[in-house]
Amino acid sequence: MKPNVISIVLGGGRGSRLFPLTYSRSKPAVPIAGKYRLVDIPISNCLNSGYNKILVLTQFNSASLNSHIKNSYHFDIFSRGFVDILAAEQNVENDKWYQGTADAVRQSMKHVDKYDYEYILILSGDQLYQMDFRELIDYHCKNEADITIATIPVNAKDAPGFGILKSDDDGNITSFIEKPSHDLLNDWKSEVSEKSRNEGKEYLASMGIYVFSKAVLKKMFSEDPGDDFGGELIPNGIGTYKTLSFQYDGYWTDIGTIESFFDANIDLTRDFPKFNLFSNAPIYTRARMLPPSKILGSYVSKAIFGDGCIVMADKIENSIVGNRSRVDKGSTLMCTYMMGADSYQNTEDIVSNDQNGIPNLGVGKYCYIENAILDKNCSIGDNVRIIGGKHLPDGDYENHSIKDGIVVVKKNAVIGAGTIIP
Repeated sequence: MKPNVISIVLGGGRGSRLFPLTYSRSKPAVPIAGKYRLVDIPISNCLNSGYNKILVLTQFNSASLNSHIKNSYHFDIFSRGFVDILAAEQNVENDKWYQGTADAVRQSMKHVDKYDYEYILILSGDQLYQMDFRELIDYHCKNEADITIATIPVNAKDAPGFGILKSDDDGNITSFIEKPSHDLLNDWKSEVSEKSRNEGKEYLASMGIYVFSKAVLKKMFSEDPGDDFGGELIPNGIGTYKTLSFQYDGYWTDIGTIESFFDANIDLTRDFPKFNLFSNAPIYTRARMLPPSKILGSYVSKAIFGDGCIVMADKIENSIVGNRSRVDKGSTLMCTYMMGADSYQNTEDIVSNDQNGIPNLGVGKYCYIENAILDKNCSIGDNVRIIGGKHLPDGDYENHSIKDGIVVVKKNAVIGAGTIIP
């Protein structure tokens, strides 16, 4: 019999490490791969796994995320499936907003319990991976676990950035440490696959993906006032509850910084990307009635185009060009993620702007852009040069920021003709 599962996608907090992409949107609402949003990844993994009861918890900068979910996920009247939003709320019992991952789920339980479920699958809204959750749930059920944590082997260099778990030969988690320093790592090696061991990946990192049996989660909430799953409830429950590690050996990355976000997107343009968009497990998103993209005399290599683009560039290489993007003649994009636009400019406005020296939406003529992210609705004038690099110091400016050597042009920014950044 198919397990009765409800999935909860955590909508994320302020996402300060992804600023300025999160200035006006939450992390899960950040556009990825030219046509999707990050939240589409966990939702699609659920739907492809056959789990279609999904709640998305939102709080900070949630307007665009709410709009995207409302316009993207619809089920027919004969289906019991749904993707619904649970917004943070103040009430007579609690006047505080969500204080952490566990607190968000705890405050939402009065709504979750309106549905019939045996197991609760808790997911992050800002990770990139493809997982069949049926394997995770089956593992949890077969081993009669109280809690199952999806884990991924990492090396000693990356381990201090994660919560690290230690498990025995039977997969039981025996201890947990949050972001250990390098000098503590020798005591935290776990049993991993031969492939991972040969790659030097001997530490098990929590992926922030959890399965709880319903009664166990309710009992933990009643006994432990902690606000965070990874930092409080799960470590406190080890030894009391049967907590298992489910090792995942596929591609997974946490989109926590501008650098990780940029690298994950540019990797999609490679011959064999780590994340496979072209699979039998599709990524679902909002259906837009846009025309096909049009390329006029451009040299294009290792590039991804969204829908409705008009490209007259000289060269586009190792880049992603998002929906409704316009790149004018003579311009070059190298290792650039151009997110596109929310709407088209009409012809009269384009002609008027050209006559008055006002940049149009998109990239103008004879520009050179490299190692950059152009957020939505940017207007880049003619002869603009934007060149990122590791030698550049981090900084935040009126129309752009520099993070990890990557120049991020802010949403709705207007960059005048002839501008050189940095």
